[in-house]
Amino acid sequence: MEEKYINLLLHRCTDLEHNKILFIHYNIEIQDFVEKISKTAKKLGIEEIYLDREDPVYIHDLLKNSTIQEIGESPVFDQSIWDFYAAKQASFLILETEYPHLMDDIEPEKIAASSKKRRESRPLYRKLVENCELSWCIAAYPGQKWAEEVFQGEEESYQKLKQAIFKICMIDQKEPIASWDIYLRKTKKIITYLNQLKLVKLHYANSLGTNLDVYLPKKYLFSNAEDKEVIVNMPSYEIFTSPDFRKTEGIVYSAKPLIYNGALIDNFWIKFSEGKVVDFSATTGEKVLQEIINTDANSCYLGECALVENNSPIANMNLTFGTTLIDENASCHLALGAGFPECLENGFQLTEEQLLAHGVNVSKNHVDFMIGTKDLEIVGTTESGEEIPIFTNGNFASHILEKCSN
Repeated sequence: MEEKYINLLLHRCTDLEHNKILFIHYNIEIQDFVEKISKTAKKLGIEEIYLDREDPVYIHDLLKNSTIQEIGESPVFDQSIWDFYAAKQASFLILETEYPHLMDDIEPEKIAASSKKRRESRPLYRKLVENCELSWCIAAYPGQKWAEEVFQGEEESYQKLKQAIFKICMIDQKEPIASWDIYLRKTKKIITYLNQLKLVKLHYANSLGTNLDVYLPKKYLFSNAEDKEVIVNMPSYEIFTSPDFRKTEGIVYSAKPLIYNGALIDNFWIKFSEGKVVDFSATTGEKVLQEIINTDANSCYLGECALVENNSPIANMNLTFGTTLIDENASCHLALGAGFPECLENGFQLTEEQLLAHGVNVSKNHVDFMIGTKDLEIVGTTESGEEIPIFTNGNFASHILEKCSN
């Protein structure tokens, strides 16, 4: 099935048909898999492959023994090579392999400093991604430590994690690419329906204590993870939009742990008033959460609200994978920080100032966190004041599924 996975990544998650340059970012633990991808890509006529290898243990030791100033000056966190290849319109394949708890003993301020250095060293890449002008995809591949965390105490944990990833990426299907095409066509019907509703507000509520009003900009657009026929997250079971960042009101509770640059944040809640985070708490990783909220002036506002059914293939596994890439596709989620120009009509034609004026957040950061539960209720309010169930018991309301089934 590994060959089928590589085929999916190269033919559906990159745009190598139009540009024969491939950029791969990965953990050294999966070197063998990356070499297989490279070998296959060369057979497809890919002219240039750049391997951006990362050693998480080395990075841990560097963070542990460096000052914040030294971290900001270190070439290890300089990702300007991403801009070099972004300028060449390369396809970016970012392979995630988690190393659980590795960063537990690193000060949150140091993690924030390394993240800032990475972000600021690749402004062109970030700009092209935000404007949907670059082919990129984040995909998962297992590692031993990661497998042992997901399947604690179980034998053959590595193979179990690999099979789980293959399953949620539809690699167990006869034709994975065709299966994804069918799924994405179905989600586009729901997207069309939601966009026609002319919603002004979504109200979230569940037994954890979530009681949140998320307002939507005029001319909002829902979207999915398919960008110009490239699937940018593998797997992806979300439908998302950008809320009006100035108006969020209420409190929201996390439903799953959040891993941020290797640091764990768990059992947390966030309170909003006039769009802004005004209070928060976490039993684990509270200082890391604080660093996320304080990244810049607008990282304390929402940039995304995403709808994911509790009946999704990932949620049905009843596993916590410990990586946002997968866990966010098992649960409705929100994101602090930047919104998406694509989620506003004619958004790509607007400046940052104009996006802000329309309610789409602009920030240097974008951090998803999971809030979906089996009893999550989401009620939408339209411009005419009509209240319409969007989610019931953690899934799309039956009237939406019926309307969009044909």
